[in-house]
Amino acid sequence: MREIVRPLASVLSVACLAISISAVSSSGVLAQAKMAPAPKQQAAPPPAAAEAPALKQIALTDKQVEQVLAAQKDVDAITDKIPENAKPDPKIDAQLDAVAKKAGFASYDEYNTVVDNISLVLGGFDPATKKYVGPETVMKAQIAQIQADKKMSAKDKKEALADINEALKSPPPAIENKGNIDLVGKYYDKLAAALGDSQQ
Repeated sequence: MREIVRPLASVLSVACLAISISAVSSSGVLAQAKMAPAPKQQAAPPPAAAEAPALKQIALTDKQVEQVLAAQKDVDAITDKIPENAKPDPKIDAQLDAVAKKAGFASYDEYNTVVDNISLVLGGFDPATKKYVGPETVMKAQIAQIQADKKMSAKDKKEALADINEALKSPPPAIENKGNIDLVGKYYDKLAAALGDSQQ
């Protein structure tokens, strides 16, 4: 039985994307098994390889981005119904594969790879300028925004800052295919709307 997991980029940059995309405006982003919040570290942290599979970076195409946009609503309709920490279900696997194939992908795995690559780039876009500045710059700007926010409760502020500071300790990998930045920028508004809610 194949297990479908949350795409790597959303795991690596949850804090980054959740805050930056919400400023602009899917599930547990494309997850069959929605992940619960990370437990507080008590002992030595697990190796990075155990946290998430390595991201297979690819050069994105307009067609792939359009296919993701076409499939996202249907994928969200399936994944939004999955309870947190659900065990893999072959019926759901089949439904997700069918949606991905209907959109033109070979499989749901291929769809996830494309979304991972889009999310990796999207996490480095400044939502105000819609320009790529890199995930570290975006996260630092988010820290300043949160610290200046007078409406956010102290508890929520502390949690958000802790999440972002944790994400800063292990930033996402560098983007290997620089052309992906321009391509994601071209579709920024549509991608932020389609993928943004699922990143939160």
